[in-house]
Amino acid sequence: MAKSLLAQQHALADTHHQRQILNRPDPEGAFPSFGERLAAVGHAPLRPARTEIFQVNLGKMCNQTCKHCHVDAGPDRKEIMTRETMQLCLDALAKSDLQTVDLTGGAPEMNPDFHWFVEEIRRLGRRVMVRCNLTIIVANPKYHDLPSFFREHGVEVVSSLPHFSARRTDAQRGEGVFERSIRALRMLNEVGYGKEGSGLRLNLVYNPSGAFLPGDQEELQQEFKQKLKQEWGVEFNQLYAITNMPISRFLEYLLRSGNYDAYMHKLVAAFNPAAVPGVMCRNTLSVGWDGFLYDCDFNQMLDLTTADGSPQHVRDFDAAALETRPIVVGQHCYGCTAGAGSSCGGTTT
Repeated sequence: MAKSLLAQQHALADTHHQRQILNRPDPEGAFPSFGERLAAVGHAPLRPARTEIFQVNLGKMCNQTCKHCHVDAGPDRKEIMTRETMQLCLDALAKSDLQTVDLTGGAPEMNPDFHWFVEEIRRLGRRVMVRCNLTIIVANPKYHDLPSFFREHGVEVVSSLPHFSARRTDAQRGEGVFERSIRALRMLNEVGYGKEGSGLRLNLVYNPSGAFLPGDQEELQQEFKQKLKQEWGVEFNQLYAITNMPISRFLEYLLRSGNYDAYMHKLVAAFNPAAVPGVMCRNTLSVGWDGFLYDCDFNQMLDLTTADGSPQHVRDFDAAALETRPIVVGQHCYGCTAGAGSSCGGTTT
């Protein structure tokens, strides 16, 4: 199935340029092909292990415009998943044994059919995770019910918080974001999220604020827990440390600041074969706002659909065929295999 002309034009305006930068000739051999690197350690072609997570992008509309956002989301984005495409996702779930649905965006809660979709997924008996940016909860009174809605449906909340200080958080995500995030975290805590024994999971996501790899996830978690509890009375379950991928706004930052080559050198030098088995493309299938299928959320942002010969739209979902597909890789994949590895669930080793 071919994408609409409008979707193609929008994608080409952004992703073609990014792919050119990431795949430009490297006469000095400083950035060897990621595919060749995989082959050298016995992991090519990379294939799924067991697909367990259905990650669905409900649209690129967001109430924030974060500097590191790999989705390039913001208030001006109009791409949004329709209820028709959501129903195709539900149909795919019904004929598969996928147990977890990971809802993302943009701000997925801004999709007008968000509540309905969550309710229908839960009706199928599947676990729901929501990538919530926190500030959406306090942005408008119509979203103030989100903590109670999440609790009612047993939704796991995963939220970005770059740092436990206002200065560093606001530098990455916008002025006043830290204060609004703390208010939202307290609202989630009030209904039981992050509290021991509640069964309501609240996990935070840490991304470095510059061109470097994240520190040790366990140490960061301990520090975040101590500081947030001590200074703000906030509690949460786990912290996920995720490497910034050299795509979209972060790629723009790297180029603008003159850090692109140094950052890529850092990722390539830190390539860790032990991180490969745990990369998210091996247990996750990503669905774009328009229903197209991708091996991961990052491939989605580069418009790299699943491999030729495998289903490429949720309308054609075939679990058996997708389980045997070769995973599409590129130079950006070094971000997921550097150091301790990186996935939507934090480090992989």
